[in-house]
Amino acid sequence: MVLPTADPTFEPATAHVSRSDGETWFGHPRQLARLFTTEMWERFGFYGMRALLTLYLAQHFLFSDTTTNGLYGGFTALVYLTPLIGGLLADRYLGSKRSVKFGAIVMAAGYFTLCFGGQTAKPYAIIEGTRYEVQVDKAAGAEQQYVIDGARRLAIKGNENGSVSLYAPDGTSARTVAKGAFVSGADRNPFYTTVLLIGLSLICIGNGFFKPNISTMVGALYPRGDGRRDAGFTIFYMGINLGSLLSQILCPFVAVAFGWWAGFGLAALGMLCSWSLIQFDGGKLNGYGEPPADQLKDRTIPIFLAAIVAVPVAWFLFVNLMNAPVSSGQGIIGYLIALPIMGKALFTSFLLAVPVILIWSWRDGSRAEFQMMVAAMVLIIFNVVFWTLFEQAGSSLTLFADRNTDLSIFGLFSLSAGQTQFFNAFFIVTLAPLFSMLWNALARRGREPSTPVKFGIALIGVGAGFLVLVWGTQFAGPDFRVSVWWLALLYMIHSMAELCISPVGLSMITKLSIARIVGLMMGVWFLSISCAQYVAGIVAQVASVETVGGQVTNLKVSLVTYSEVFWTIGWISAAIGGVLLLLSPLIRKWMHGVN
Repeated sequence: MVLPTADPTFEPATAHVSRSDGETWFGHPRQLARLFTTEMWERFGFYGMRALLTLYLAQHFLFSDTTTNGLYGGFTALVYLTPLIGGLLADRYLGSKRSVKFGAIVMAAGYFTLCFGGQTAKPYAIIEGTRYEVQVDKAAGAEQQYVIDGARRLAIKGNENGSVSLYAPDGTSARTVAKGAFVSGADRNPFYTTVLLIGLSLICIGNGFFKPNISTMVGALYPRGDGRRDAGFTIFYMGINLGSLLSQILCPFVAVAFGWWAGFGLAALGMLCSWSLIQFDGGKLNGYGEPPADQLKDRTIPIFLAAIVAVPVAWFLFVNLMNAPVSSGQGIIGYLIALPIMGKALFTSFLLAVPVILIWSWRDGSRAEFQMMVAAMVLIIFNVVFWTLFEQAGSSLTLFADRNTDLSIFGLFSLSAGQTQFFNAFFIVTLAPLFSMLWNALARRGREPSTPVKFGIALIGVGAGFLVLVWGTQFAGPDFRVSVWWLALLYMIHSMAELCISPVGLSMITKLSIARIVGLMMGVWFLSISCAQYVAGIVAQVASVETVGGQVTNLKVSLVTYSEVFWTIGWISAAIGGVLLLLSPLIRKWMHGVN
């Protein structure tokens, strides 16, 4: 989640002169401390917002699971796609520093916009064509939904066969509604729904300017060939982990204590801290991330205006995503035709880019270069599978934590569902040094696994995490909730899998790509991650559970649904990882000595 390949950042070559004024911070240029802190606060804002987003959509706006997971997947897909444009604009016109400042302000505006969600949507139910008001009562941590039928309040309970039973106050069954005849919905204010989508659009646009360029500034601190560069980036990425760890505890906490607005507001304050560190740097970053010196005309204002104009475009994509019908086409072509505009653009671009680049490599490159490009493309495709399943953390796994997890910690206190996402950052911080020592020890003995083997292990690991959680569901209590420690165990296994794939992905692309198209290949890499985020939303939709008033009507059905989906994707991921391990000798041969 929070290592280089999990964030849309990379270290492109820079024409700016690197320099050092002699002062150091832990042996590195002292400017690294400011950039470290800037990134920490930016990640504080982003991951704090992300910890709340799925729950906010499901519990405040009362979107169905299908809409919630689809919207979340589309949002994260755009988050990974916009940096391709933001990085290009910074390199050619704006410079990294100006881009980071602008991106920070726009993202902060997006977080503040999310604070204005209005009143919670009002649930209703349509039963055999007749509309009824629905009330949701919360007491002692439990929720019960009621249909208001005249003077009667009938308790709603979903049945395993898909029907819905309505119970009178004395516990007797008043009515049973056949499967498909009970449809839940919610009246939500169109204005506040528009505000929500504008907030998400601002975050996507701002992220495109911020994320690719803060790393560029870190790279500019070191002259080419400086041996401290890798260690400097390691320190920098610890800021990512630290920011996400803190925010995924604090933002859900204040959201529960004071309201959704407080959680998003805290994320916005973190983003403003990030902006202020760059804006008021006291001259410490002079000479870093400046605009190209050969510009004949300053295009800053037109670019900023174009970015603002792009917000309605992103808003339109979200609206189209929410209103897209369920695919009824046959086969892959029919499926692609039925996709919303965002899905069509992502998949079409990716499906065209891979063969076109390989054909060009075969025609214009040497035999060895072509084989290295094939190896890179194969690993990119397997990388899509990994992030598709890993990124269930923000969607289906968060909803599972909310509905089917006992969040009590030794009976002393309870986590909120959003706070469970902090497990990943915690395990990354604690396990990363151990993995670094492990790889170094194996390398000294000549036994460090090759890149394809690490990718295969990562895929098996992400599958194993889901299978372990499914195993844990066998020990669910009578309330159909599993211990939070099973979820923590999943995140530990997933974090170990991430450490097998994140540190090597971007490096692999730069080393295997033909020099003339390294930038293009980096674009394909991030396009693949964007596709993975979108598909992750589709996978989460498969785990959708019927809800009324934002709550499931039968926790047993919910537990079974999640278990079946997690079981399926767990074995699929493990099998794909096994296939990659079998192919790894051939792929390694095509890599021609690149490890």
